[in-house]
Amino acid sequence: MNLKDKVVIVTGAASGIGKALATRFAAEGARVVAADLSEQSVLDVGAAVGGLGVACDVTVEADVQALVAKTEAHFGLVDMFCSNAGVCVGEGDHAASASNADWQLCWNVHVMAHVYAARAVLPGMIERGDGYLLQMASAAGLLSQIGDAAYSATKHAAVGFAESIAISHADHGIKVSVICPQYVATPMLGYDDAGAAQELPQVITPEQVAETVVDGVGREAFLILPHAQVAKFIQYKASDYDRWLGAMRSLRGRIVDEVGSTRLEDMHKLV
Repeated sequence: MNLKDKVVIVTGAASGIGKALATRFAAEGARVVAADLSEQSVLDVGAAVGGLGVACDVTVEADVQALVAKTEAHFGLVDMFCSNAGVCVGEGDHAASASNADWQLCWNVHVMAHVYAARAVLPGMIERGDGYLLQMASAAGLLSQIGDAAYSATKHAAVGFAESIAISHADHGIKVSVICPQYVATPMLGYDDAGAAQELPQVITPEQVAETVVDGVGREAFLILPHAQVAKFIQYKASDYDRWLGAMRSLRGRIVDEVGSTRLEDMHKLV
């Protein structure tokens, strides 16, 4: 897809990857609607990219419907919906120890928010015979995130839902891409300054993610991997699942030995 003059909604756009995507899409000539829980921040982003800023809780279907309605009222249609919002909650004593509330939050943000977006825009896109769903998942949705079972499980579900849309609606003119980065210098990873990512070669900036996404969207690729090495990790996992699990167990042990925990903001420094 050529983004010039396309109407694009980006959720989770007040900061981090979402803000970088909104900024880069606008630079490509897209008409951007930035959405986020943080109303003032997203209004500022919307103004900065020459588009709209809309407060939206992506876990509330009525909010997502209202976001799409506002976009259609202002721009006439939605060409692309970028479901980017995400959360990371971690776990305590064992893989099932996160609270029910944390599991539900991950499910609502990483899966149902994508479902709500698709429900809101797919009918119009199918009727026009054209549309794009751009969905943020994670390398954890293809591999696993040590120390956060809720994150890993729901990101796997996000990838599965993206596959379902691609299989069911390609003949209707619907394009789908799922973005699966590893470590990105965002507040979720403990970075207030994305420039600090330069200290660690495996950590990239939100702007680097946006660059990869624009390239992937231009090619209409289903799988967008901002960290190219993830493709090799997927092949390694698929070739021998037991060996891959053993390698992941060894990695977890090294992280615990050297860091003392599997908190996301700590362990990425050793990976």
